[in-house]
Amino acid sequence: MSIQMIRVDVNRLDAFVRRAFRAMGLSESEIQHCANGLMQSELRCLPGQGQGVARLTGYYERIRKGLYQPGTTIEVVKESPALALIDARMTMGSVVGQEAMALAAQKARVCGIGAAFVHNSTHFGSSGFHARRALNDDCIGIAITNAGAEMAPWGGREARVGTNPWGLAAPSGGFPVVLDIALTTAGKGMMRWRERQGQTMPRDWALTPDGQETDQPTAAMAGALLGIGEYKGYGLSLFTDVLTGVITGGGFGLTPYHDRNIAKLDVAHTFIAIHIDFFMPLDLFKARMDAFIAEIKSSALRPGFDEILVPGEIDHRREQSYRRDGALLDAQVFDRLRALADTLGVEFAL
Repeated sequence: MSIQMIRVDVNRLDAFVRRAFRAMGLSESEIQHCANGLMQSELRCLPGQGQGVARLTGYYERIRKGLYQPGTTIEVVKESPALALIDARMTMGSVVGQEAMALAAQKARVCGIGAAFVHNSTHFGSSGFHARRALNDDCIGIAITNAGAEMAPWGGREARVGTNPWGLAAPSGGFPVVLDIALTTAGKGMMRWRERQGQTMPRDWALTPDGQETDQPTAAMAGALLGIGEYKGYGLSLFTDVLTGVITGGGFGLTPYHDRNIAKLDVAHTFIAIHIDFFMPLDLFKARMDAFIAEIKSSALRPGFDEILVPGEIDHRREQSYRRDGALLDAQVFDRLRALADTLGVEFAL
């Protein structure tokens, strides 16, 4: 069963997202942060990952219930020349992430490296988006976050750690090299996508509640996800919680998102910026990156492969295609956005 997709003009979609946020009562600064986050995720991520404009209705519901308070500002609790500890005060994670990475980059300009550690936050969207924010300041960016417990520890069958995504971004002479990954083999969004299409899934994605591997999305939805590289993904996820929730005094393990109907989602993030000019001129770094990419792509191909890609290359191509031809929206998401427009009383001209 194929999923109906609707092609929409990117500029019109961006304008609608901004109108919707304005109607929800966000400030112009918040609108800029949140719209940029949703649109970049929509243009670069797969639709089944659910990181794009599909989240707009979720923002509205949390604002309507008083779980997000537009206008809330983050608090820098403690800082040094290179470090900052931030209380996000339960505001919108997309705003928190961009402001925290900007602060990390500001510190990197002084110290060569800067880091901002955040607790008391909420869902911040795509980790790759926040890592790319550091590129604006001629830095390499690293953004990691913990998440709700969905992954089983290696050998277990109950969720104890999250997908705990990583984003890393570095400039080159062409498009930025961006690694944007969860530490599970796949997320439940992609499982739902397969379920809607009537397709099976790889058996290394998730377990049934009784701990059995399965290729049936429906059977796995109530179970736990599996880590990338088996025990390796579990180990990386565990340490992501250490570097976010444990060290900041925030939530970790079973705590983040334990109740999505309360304001305190207890998510924690870490943002690191490395200023390239501390090591060498930016142009020289980009030239070295280009030489490295050329070496990677010079490898002989395995059977069944047409080319070698570097991290972020598929996402870059998808973004260029969407900007040229229009983004592909899931018809269900399109209908939800149209209903939201009616609720907010804003124009829906997609």
